[in-house]
Amino acid sequence: MYVMVGEFVTESNANVPKKCNLKDYDLAFDKECIQKMRVEDVFMRNGINIIPSIYANAGASGVVDKNTFIYIESIFLKTIKENIRKIDGIFLMLHGASEIEELGSGDHHILSEIRKLVGPYLPIAIVCDPHGNLSKEYVESATIIRSYRESPHTDADQTMWHVADLLCELLKKRQNIHAVYRKLPLILGGEQSVSTDEPVKSINQYMNKLEKDPRIMSCSWHVGYIRHDTSVAGSSIVVVPSTQEDQIYAEEVADNLYSYVWDKRHEFHYTGLTAKPDDAIEMAFSFEGKPVFITDSGDNVTSGSTGWNTFLLRKILNLNNLNKKVLFASICDPMTYQLLERMEIGQEVSIRLGTNFDELSKSVELDVIIKSKGNLNGFMMHDNEKVFGHYINVQIKETPIEVMVADNNWAICEIQQLERNQINIEDYDVIFVKQGYIFPDFKKYGKLCIMALTDGATLQDTSALPFKRIMRPMYPIDNI
Repeated sequence: MYVMVGEFVTESNANVPKKCNLKDYDLAFDKECIQKMRVEDVFMRNGINIIPSIYANAGASGVVDKNTFIYIESIFLKTIKENIRKIDGIFLMLHGASEIEELGSGDHHILSEIRKLVGPYLPIAIVCDPHGNLSKEYVESATIIRSYRESPHTDADQTMWHVADLLCELLKKRQNIHAVYRKLPLILGGEQSVSTDEPVKSINQYMNKLEKDPRIMSCSWHVGYIRHDTSVAGSSIVVVPSTQEDQIYAEEVADNLYSYVWDKRHEFHYTGLTAKPDDAIEMAFSFEGKPVFITDSGDNVTSGSTGWNTFLLRKILNLNNLNKKVLFASICDPMTYQLLERMEIGQEVSIRLGTNFDELSKSVELDVIIKSKGNLNGFMMHDNEKVFGHYINVQIKETPIEVMVADNNWAICEIQQLERNQINIEDYDVIFVKQGYIFPDFKKYGKLCIMALTDGATLQDTSALPFKRIMRPMYPIDNI
């Protein structure tokens, strides 16, 4: 038997002033595509051959350029057309949060076009991120859909393996099934749905219990994605029956899971300590232990923001008698990076840091000393050995402040990304990162972690976001 595999990952933040182009993608084909998808062992163990299509991962970025998407989608379709007589099933990783110029959801478009080629019955299994958007047509066009449970996504690989196993079992004993969909009138940001906290912890435990029922192949709760205005935004329920005879029962389970999540809508909250920017700074600099992490949640690059904002840096520069060592990891300014890249380590130079796109990214004149240069490597499910960007670490003269000036907005979320470049977090009292919720690696080492409720492209107040196209009423925008 043969299974075609492919991956398309883009979180499209429409609030940033850049399009996502082909150069923003980590692309892989043939054997490298198979390696990056990390499911080869599962299919080999089940005696199933793999036909690779394309691995295309841009992470969090802007709205996708239409021509870029058409090219990526064409590889999926071309692979199917060339192998239509061999393919027994399809395994896809489709994140769910993409938005394409003039087309809408790229994930939904890919599945729709694939179904036109293979018809309604060929098994298609989809792994997705819980921070993606679904629709009834999309879900019912899939045979299996299962999202990660954990946020942050510490179970990404395990979910890929699990869904690959489910597809293998289905191919060995075919069933005429499809996933069941329910849309909740609930819209949340990722920072309100961290899986180590309630109510998500209980929701996950409930779903794990449901999956122990032999009549249920899988179930998942999809938080949704809120960084572009779309009719498919909002939370969803997906339940997959084990057999055709279980289809009606899966509808009942979907209704029960819907009610379970909906009844907990008032329990969703920001995880951990949150504060307005000035209060976050006061807490951090009065705290005796180290390191303290502050997340610049309005400029969260893991949700597609630019990483340009100098807002918090300028606040720290205005502090009197600063006696704590500070690291900004990082601030994206490609032009300033290019200037610094030509300089030698130890050299002193005057720079203007900040893109000046708006008030939040306003540039500031600094005299700095170049301390080190390094790479921005992958984290979590992203290839840790791959270089996704570069930085130059500078110290602002006559201050204990260091800034990693980056050439792009690649996130720094793990200790290993810093250790690769001989940056030791224990050397710093306060570390600023461009995240929303603090990632597990930093949370483990941080003596105090604070999410600063800053403004920006990833504003945390869901009820304040200017949605026009979403289903209404929708909690918490509407009081239902």
